[in-house]
Amino acid sequence: MLLLAADTSGKQGSIALARCGPESKCDVLEVVSLEGGTFSATLVPQFAALLAKHGFGKQDIGGFAVVSGPGSFTGLRIGLAAIKALSEVLAKPIAAVSLLEAIAVSGRSQSRVMAVLDAGRGEVYAGKYEVNGSEAVLESEIILLRSELIQAAADSIIVTADHSLVEAARSAALTVEEIAIPRSDVIARLGWQKILAGKTVSPAELDANYIRRSSEIFSKSSS
Repeated sequence: MLLLAADTSGKQGSIALARCGPESKCDVLEVVSLEGGTFSATLVPQFAALLAKHGFGKQDIGGFAVVSGPGSFTGLRIGLAAIKALSEVLAKPIAAVSLLEAIAVSGRSQSRVMAVLDAGRGEVYAGKYEVNGSEAVLESEIILLRSELIQAAADSIIVTADHSLVEAARSAALTVEEIAIPRSDVIARLGWQKILAGKTVSPAELDANYIRRSSEIFSKSSS
């Protein structure tokens, strides 16, 4: 099946085209970077150009994977709106992927992992996962003050792309792994796992995952 993946959650984004088959196998054909601030003007044309470059049309798409959050309010809305529209027209499944899940599986660490992403204004998005190979089972996703992170991560391995958080964790004698921010090839593979498992959403159900303060915790049922 041909899978189209997109991430417009941050200042920079990307899209990916992958050919996916049984047993979670996904061969990524290409990843294309997107410049932040231009998503609304370039996203759909980039989809079309990527498909055409590899000899496909939109009718060849078998499914979609998209980052549903956390991240930029405007960026997420643009990406989700494009995927909603394509899915509705083509009647193809959508897998919504948390960027924190992608961070959790992008490291080498296994077992209990806390994936962390800068949220600005002295806060971080934090997701606790049980990682086994390329799969991550969500325990909770919350937003924390940076000052709260060290205590919250005491029983976990921190995985993050934020170097300042890496230094803070090491100073507190916590185990931490620094990674590059995941791109849409990771989103494609995670999305395909969800599609195989039947964890898909309709265009009407697809919504942004804006993680709030710790009083609002996203449980397993939201993944």
